[in-house]
Amino acid sequence: MSNSAVQSTLIINADDFGLSERDNQAILASFEQSVITSATLMANMPFFAQACQLAKTQKIDKQLGLHFNLTYGKPLSRDISLIDCICNSDGEFDFSIPRHSLFLSKHITAAIYQELEQQWQACLDNGITPTHIDSHQHVHNLMPVARVVAAFARKKAVPVRLARNIGKNISALKSVFKFFLNWQITRQAKTSVRYTCTPRDLLDGLKPVGVIEIICHPKRLADGRLGDDYLPDDIALQDVIAAAYPTAAKISYGELSQ
Repeated sequence: MSNSAVQSTLIINADDFGLSERDNQAILASFEQSVITSATLMANMPFFAQACQLAKTQKIDKQLGLHFNLTYGKPLSRDISLIDCICNSDGEFDFSIPRHSLFLSKHITAAIYQELEQQWQACLDNGITPTHIDSHQHVHNLMPVARVVAAFARKKAVPVRLARNIGKNISALKSVFKFFLNWQITRQAKTSVRYTCTPRDLLDGLKPVGVIEIICHPKRLADGRLGDDYLPDDIALQDVIAAAYPTAAKISYGELSQ
């Protein structure tokens, strides 16, 4: 039995709840089969209301966070739709702020905060109080967006996903950046999570020890099992997690001790 399996606690979070009916069904099945422990909602997507209703019906509504979205679909607030580095002329998200940006203007920062408020409120309006925040396409991994999200999360007393800090493709320079980014997040939004990785990282043999979030995007495989967008099409998500952490405790973000 591996040392990492004995000492680790897993939060297995599925992103994109509400993105499509297919995503909703895959995530729901993943909950039913105990493959995942948490999921995050996309509040501006067409199948968001369906996801919220499914969650309440299946009694998983206390295991859901907000998947903050600045990159896909239409925003829920007006001001951000007028910012040309975030939305196009049709008022749809077309995020073009450089990933290496360190600061944004007060106007852009305020618009991002307002959009985050609106997406959070949409969850509340649908009977869901988010337990945590992450983001679509990791947009909160931009330093100035991270500051906005962390400040908001502090007000709501919820944790924010750390930037992925386990992976064979993370260079020394990236590791340094991610360290400071995660420090920026956790100095405001406290969390006991120490590592964030994907199923692919586990398949590659990386097994961090501690409280770990595994970022998932569940999907149905051809044989009916549940796979993941990060994995080859013939490998089940549950098998990868079980092989890496056969005895690890599994909790939701709602159960996380901050």
